[in-house]
Amino acid sequence: MKFSLTAREKSELFGEGIVTVILLLLLNMSIFMIVNQEISNNPGLQNGIFQIKMSLFLGPTDLQIWSWGGLFTLMIIADCGIVYWRLMRRYRQMQLRHVIAELHYIASGHFDHRIPFKLSGQMQRVVESVNSLVDSTINAMEEERLIERSKAELVTNVSHDIRTPLTSIIGYLGLIENKQYNNDEELLQYTHTAFLKANQMKSLVDDLFEYIKVRQEGVTLNIVQLDIGAMLEQVAASYELEANKKGMAIHVDVPAEPLVIEADGEKLARVFNNLVSNALKYGAGGKNIYLKAMPVSEKELKVTIANDGEPIPQKSLEQVFDRFYRAESSRSRETGGSGLGLAIAQGIVERHHGYIYVTSDAELTEFIMHFPIKHADSLVRQ
Repeated sequence: MKFSLTAREKSELFGEGIVTVILLLLLNMSIFMIVNQEISNNPGLQNGIFQIKMSLFLGPTDLQIWSWGGLFTLMIIADCGIVYWRLMRRYRQMQLRHVIAELHYIASGHFDHRIPFKLSGQMQRVVESVNSLVDSTINAMEEERLIERSKAELVTNVSHDIRTPLTSIIGYLGLIENKQYNNDEELLQYTHTAFLKANQMKSLVDDLFEYIKVRQEGVTLNIVQLDIGAMLEQVAASYELEANKKGMAIHVDVPAEPLVIEADGEKLARVFNNLVSNALKYGAGGKNIYLKAMPVSEKELKVTIANDGEPIPQKSLEQVFDRFYRAESSRSRETGGSGLGLAIAQGIVERHHGYIYVTSDAELTEFIMHFPIKHADSLVRQ
């Protein structure tokens, strides 16, 4: 909205204008009286002025430079300029006072408030800068709150996921400690269960450390030149036996020529292994897993890992990369998953300046990754 003064400020501005005019009139009268007296007391000066007056004219109307009328005209013009300058100066001070009042109001905790009025000239730039500063401050505060909330959720989820196997471990070790078993076979069963639960805890902790590492700034990657096609072939070979046991086949589709990119081979292997492992665990009813790589352009490569198993529910597609998110709350615990695998995969892909997304329908569930062929952040190790 347009800036406007209050009634009190308008009265104050009007009063200052009247006072300024009165003072200028008194000053003009004083100047006139002093000049007139000096001219009257000095005949030589009076004659000189008369000669100048008779010989110099100004403009098409032959206005005489020296005349009381011309002098009064100049004085009135000067007075108007001074009055205008004084009033504008006071008006800007009032604008600044309003801006400061708005700032105090925002600083007192009203962070949803912005300076609503529009000013002219440089003052409007000040108003826009203040509003932008408040917006950026609010955004920073909101991001900080989200980070704190995210940390709290992380601690809560980790505590919850660790507590379940830990309770089992303590329970079985308690039975052993109190000799509440009937024979050695039962003892071995208790120790084996405790061992499995301990490994489940270790897997969760390892995944948690890996997730934190890929999310931290400043962590360097071991960038080398590697052939994505050959890597996918190795991944397929390492899961071939497990796939056969589940009645599934792994298919690799890569060009005959090498697809060489600059990347951290260990980290990418973690991503591909995780996606293939998820396809085997959660692709219920599926018969095929597809690994595909192809260049998109001279600067970009696309890798797809897909399966024809049970699709991911549409409501879950946007959340599958959230840490600890499970499309089915029970299945990750049945398979021993930590709920961090896809979040880690996304973090690794993003650390390579790429991106990952998922599509799922009745035919295929596809995890699609795009990687730059050249990695700009690190020197390539041969």
